Amino acid sequence: MAAYTAFLNHRKQVLIQLILALPVILQEPLLSQPAPVPSPRHVFFRIEAGSSLPPNSSGRLLIFLKQGHGDTEVGMGEFQGELSWGVAAREVQNLSPGASVEIDADETVFPKAFSGMPPGDYEAQAVLDTDHTYNYGGRKPNDWISSVIPLPGWTPGAGVEPSLVLDRHPPASERRAAMLSKANAKARTGAAQKEEFVSPSLSQFWGHPVTIRAWVVLPPGYNASARYPTVYWTHGFGANLDYCLTEGIDVRERMERGKIPPLIWVMLDESIPEGTHEFADSVNNGPWGIALTTEFLPYLERKYRMDARRDGRFLNGHSSGGWATLQLEINYPKIFGGTWSTSPDPSDFHDFTGPDLYSPDANVYRKPDGTPWPIMRQSGKVIATMEQFAKLEAVLGPYGGQMSSFDWVFSPKGPSGAPEPMFDRPSGAVNSKVVAYWRDHYDLAHIVEANWASRAADLKGRIHLFVGTADTFYLDGSAHRFEAVLNRLGADPHFTYLPDKTHFDLYAVGEDKLGLFDRIASEMYRVARPHKH
Repeated sequence: MAAYTAFLNHRKQVLIQLILALPVILQEPLLSQPAPVPSPRHVFFRIEAGSSLPPNSSGRLLIFLKQGHGDTEVGMGEFQGELSWGVAAREVQNLSPGASVEIDADETVFPKAFSGMPPGDYEAQAVLDTDHTYNYGGRKPNDWISSVIPLPGWTPGAGVEPSLVLDRHPPASERRAAMLSKANAKARTGAAQKEEFVSPSLSQFWGHPVTIRAWVVLPPGYNASARYPTVYWTHGFGANLDYCLTEGIDVRERMERGKIPPLIWVMLDESIPEGTHEFADSVNNGPWGIALTTEFLPYLERKYRMDARRDGRFLNGHSSGGWATLQLEINYPKIFGGTWSTSPDPSDFHDFTGPDLYSPDANVYRKPDGTPWPIMRQSGKVIATMEQFAKLEAVLGPYGGQMSSFDWVFSPKGPSGAPEPMFDRPSGAVNSKVVAYWRDHYDLAHIVEANWASRAADLKGRIHLFVGTADTFYLDGSAHRFEAVLNRLGADPHFTYLPDKTHFDLYAVGEDKLGLFDRIASEMYRVARPHKH
């Protein structure tokens, strides 16, 4: 399934390639600080709105800087950690053609103030993130960028202030456009249908129309004389409705080749401006679980030839989609006949990609011995820490990133009406009151244990989970803890730990990069149609 592989590569660009280059400055343990020295002069960049920029343009203005020369794009994935680089940010409002603004590259910046960079040959590029989606999916076609300007022999703070002009859009990915065009052409043959359903409960929550969006993928030979088991699938962090289509068409083609039994696949989009809502009922995002189960499912089952029994409805998702499908099975066990969740986000908050959120004086940046908590690994090596990940996200934008997305799903509202952060971004200190709320509402291991007496009959044997022993984000640790709770309850869990598999190659079976889909679909079909096996 080429689209799935392409999405994983896209996610790597948004997550891993941004992080691979993170300098080691934040990986060192906290040490005693030397005596203060006079601060160097702040570094400023001037950004001008080109003549083609629409009047009153607003958004997150970003300056990317790196050592080197000759590049056509400057981000954070084109270089290695030993090279100096950085990103600075500022919110801008009502920028009109010909107007200019300054960015103080020592104020909102990662990983350190530009004034602290050594002299050398640099290059820079400006990006105006017009809809605050850089944290979720990187540069988009509606953003504005400048040309890359060279800064040969640049000494931060000395000489003429660097100037950049926002005068073009980022180039579209030709490969992605071709994939989407191919998928749309296939959909038009009757393979898939787009559904955009205005949810009454979500619309009431937000005070304006809110739509549940999905692509419904039909099996080959779909006809009115049969009922088909249905899989409700959702994507991970960074994807969107277009990806739902390309992934769904790959599923369809797999059914056409006889690799997957005839099923209807509902490819659910869980992306929102704040990140992913994960179809969870949330005081911040709204009642997405209620809307899905009481509104959207009945609508679909009236329109399509779906097997509307519990044993005809199944769940599948990867990463954030893995957590979404786990929680849907646990919270709505009379509706769904089982989940097959892969590499889910943490299901037991005693291991939130490493840190135990319940430990006294918990800190997501530092272990009790002062060493950093890692967040990403590759080939057995730590490639990013939680501190780097969170602080980079904070500079790229106030929401839409993975950590802030967790807050939007899991947290109570704060005094301002915004979600209360689970941890302090400057220090990493955990807010125990917020964690208590997380525990009661979203720690899936705790929820299952607390409600086992009433849910045992519906959940026993229904939870399937796959994760790699070398998961990129250390998600195997939380899975082990969750499995231990389920085993203690006698829940008959089906957990599979795939040796040496990471977050991004979990589905590979031999030469088939998506072979795990075949196993999952066959296991679902066996539940729905036991007489056929």
